[in-house]
Amino acid sequence: MTTKDYRTAAEELKKLRKPIQNANIRHRESLSALEKFAVKVTERVGSMGFFIIIFLWTVTWLAWNTLAPKNLRFDPYPAFVFWLFISNMIQIFLMPLIMIGQNLQGRHAEKRAESDFEVNVRSEKEIELILMQLENQNELISKLISKRDE
Repeated sequence: MTTKDYRTAAEELKKLRKPIQNANIRHRESLSALEKFAVKVTERVGSMGFFIIIFLWTVTWLAWNTLAPKNLRFDPYPAFVFWLFISNMIQIFLMPLIMIGQNLQGRHAEKRAESDFEVNVRSEKEIELILMQLENQNELISKLISKRDE
């Protein structure tokens, strides 16, 4: 490869170069307020903290309505109808929000993968250019050494 070929390849690479954008920031900026809310709910509900809160709430509710004095129980054993109603309402409202949040997180993962691919392709082209430059330098050095030895 000649120096001219190297320069041409370098110029083509510069033309293709565009600024690298952070996929996380782009994704965050593209979300509406409701979508941001859905992602936050998904992140919080999918945590151990939320599980512990729900677990403690359930244990407290069931224990109170099983072990408390009969006149203080508000959701009688064994049916726990009010507890079932509240639990079902939580599930009904959280399920669609979680699914929306998961879809948004999936889109975000796809955007990150595309961004990673672009960076990898650019890196591969730049590495090829560097290798071509090194080969060109090796040829020039070999020519200089052979001329010197003559």
